[in-house]
Amino acid sequence: MEHFPKSRLNQAQIDKEDRIHTSINDFNEAKQVIAGGVNSPVRAFKSVGGTPIFIQKGQGCYLIDNDGNAYIDFVQSWGPLLFGHSDDEILQAVQESLQNGLSFGAPTRAETQLAKAIITSYDGVDKVRFVSSGTEATMSAIRLARAFSGRDDIIKFDGCYHGHSDSLLVSAGSGCATFGTPSSPGVPSDLSKHTLVARYNDIDSVQKCIEASGQVGAIIIEPIAGNMGLVPAEAEFLLSLRKLCSERGIVLIIDEVMSGFRAAFNGVQHFVPIEPDLVCFGKVVGGGMPLAVFGGRAEIMDMLSPQGAVYQAGTLSGNPIATAAGLAMLKKLAKDKGLYERLESLARRFVSGLESSAKAHNIPLQTQVRGSMFGFFFASKPVKNFDDAKSADTAMYARFHQEMLQRGVYLACSQFETGFICAPMSEAIIDEAIQAASESFAFIASERA
Repeated sequence: MEHFPKSRLNQAQIDKEDRIHTSINDFNEAKQVIAGGVNSPVRAFKSVGGTPIFIQKGQGCYLIDNDGNAYIDFVQSWGPLLFGHSDDEILQAVQESLQNGLSFGAPTRAETQLAKAIITSYDGVDKVRFVSSGTEATMSAIRLARAFSGRDDIIKFDGCYHGHSDSLLVSAGSGCATFGTPSSPGVPSDLSKHTLVARYNDIDSVQKCIEASGQVGAIIIEPIAGNMGLVPAEAEFLLSLRKLCSERGIVLIIDEVMSGFRAAFNGVQHFVPIEPDLVCFGKVVGGGMPLAVFGGRAEIMDMLSPQGAVYQAGTLSGNPIATAAGLAMLKKLAKDKGLYERLESLARRFVSGLESSAKAHNIPLQTQVRGSMFGFFFASKPVKNFDDAKSADTAMYARFHQEMLQRGVYLACSQFETGFICAPMSEAIIDEAIQAASESFAFIASERA
């Protein structure tokens, strides 16, 4: 029997000895009709152990499961919920849009308004195209980059994840790294042979790939990698990459599906003055709804059908409900000038608390913060690439995750993911999570003694 903390929202006494956590039954039922019991692999808790909790609702910075237990949520739907769950203004925008219909398969003014909001926020973007997922955005951007450059080969970086399209499931991070399969069965070798894999934060490895191929048309990178854990690219590396692409006529695709409008309002550009040829956004720009974007220089984007010959389409692209949520999100972000500074302060408070608690029990820990994003590894040296990330103690992460969950703190269910702070969090809530971490480290240390 698994026992979880009683709800912070319902303080009625619960006899933990008699209560059976219903997520076990929910998961068993799901496995009968859903492949693996989940609709995205990392949700299955395979890398951290135990049974995934089934969620009833989200409220502010909390997730509430089917038993009414509340958890401080540091996942925030894997990033998009800067204002937490069930934000009143975003919900209102969605509800108002709902009155007009769910989907039209035709243009709306809201699409144009959201496109303008994105373009004015990010240097180097002249035009955009909406899609429904980050995978669609990166897949389409690569097709467009190949057409523009006239070359078939692309370079990605070991540990960076750009969705599950065939060309990109080569040495991927995130879910693939979690299960120890850096590429997926079912990906034809004729496709994967056009994908070269370079070492993150190593410009020499990029140059070697370019020379080995002779036909590199595009390079795609997460400038703030979030799918091997949080591993930001070094400024010198990014600027060297930009220079190299410009010199060689290679299209530089910056994947900010996770970090765009998340790490900062203008993503990586807040930290490094770099302009892409193409950029991909997702998560935050949909306000929690399925929506993503790719965009960039006009001369490249104008190659898209119907203006150009590069085909891309989607029935639900620019869906009115998703664009309403995205517009409401970006409007709130534009109004709250001090938001990112507050969220970063909370992120640093949390990782500082983790560091202190781990050190008190002689547990090696490396931490990283980028705006409202944070990450940590149980490792003795800084993590700068995927090899470093893989050398971290994933068994310790799993054990820590289990103990934190028991104490009402919901962390990413994989070492190779990133944590997120949201606006409803406060110093008091962060301190509560730090206390849970301190108790967890103490319990783990006692097991080892």
